[in-house]
Amino acid sequence: MTVLRTADERFEGLPGFGFAPHYATVTDPRLGPLRMHYVDEGDPAGRQVVLLHGEPTWSYMFRDAVAPLVGAGLRVVVPDLVGFGRSDKPGRQEDYTYESHVAWLTAFLTGLGLRGAVLLGHDWGGLLGLRVVTAVPGLAAGYVACNHGYPTGDMPANDALRQWQEFAAATPVFETGAIVARACHAPPAPAVVAAYDAPYPDDSYQAGARRFPALIPVTPDDPSAQAVRDSRAVLQGSSMPFLTVYGEHDPIAGAADGMFQQLVPGAAGQPHARLDAGHNMPEERGAELGTIVAGFAKGLPG
Repeated sequence: MTVLRTADERFEGLPGFGFAPHYATVTDPRLGPLRMHYVDEGDPAGRQVVLLHGEPTWSYMFRDAVAPLVGAGLRVVVPDLVGFGRSDKPGRQEDYTYESHVAWLTAFLTGLGLRGAVLLGHDWGGLLGLRVVTAVPGLAAGYVACNHGYPTGDMPANDALRQWQEFAAATPVFETGAIVARACHAPPAPAVVAAYDAPYPDDSYQAGARRFPALIPVTPDDPSAQAVRDSRAVLQGSSMPFLTVYGEHDPIAGAADGMFQQLVPGAAGQPHARLDAGHNMPEERGAELGTIVAGFAKGLPG
């Protein structure tokens, strides 16, 4: 079983990303120890804000959100999921499942001893973050959803999602930076596009990025469908403050904010926002997102 690790020099000089790297180790029963990278900035005694990236991005996406959060006296933790960024990358697509990602992220967050945090999930970061939030009591005091749904497979995939799954499975070249750019409303600069390619020297490093789209539950008997149903049931009875901040030009998940506002009691009365951005809203509106989340976090009790 092969686990790859991207060389440090590929992350040197990336625009806007001068954060010191931090590492934690999680243990997989088959793969053994896996190193996860994370950004850790701000006041160690401040309320923790955890920013969870999606597919096929990494912690780089949140670089502009960090400063407003740190400026508000918060501690900002931004991990790279296993298979992404500076974290270790199992070499086979079969090494990645929805449940393995949940287990890795749970081990990472509980290993850091986080309590009463604000978790923000974007894209797959939300599909994972909500699983952990609803399973680990006391971990989260609030949640921010950014351009993600929470599918159980009981409703068919929309055309945009189906096309994305087919593309990821069939394309001979998986151009990560170009994929990220296409999901932005305004095209990012070439140097930013290149930064999203940095974790992947060649296709052998991209098993996790290629696999994620296929793990979204799109049938009722998907292996993770019931776990998501159970998690949604917890949310449906939760008074935890729940905020949605969505890029409004998103054909895949752009309407899911309304679903959460209906589902979660803790979403009532929150200052939900829609920003002039595409699916990858944190890339386009990072500083604005950070300011919104800082206000949300500072307004929580405790």
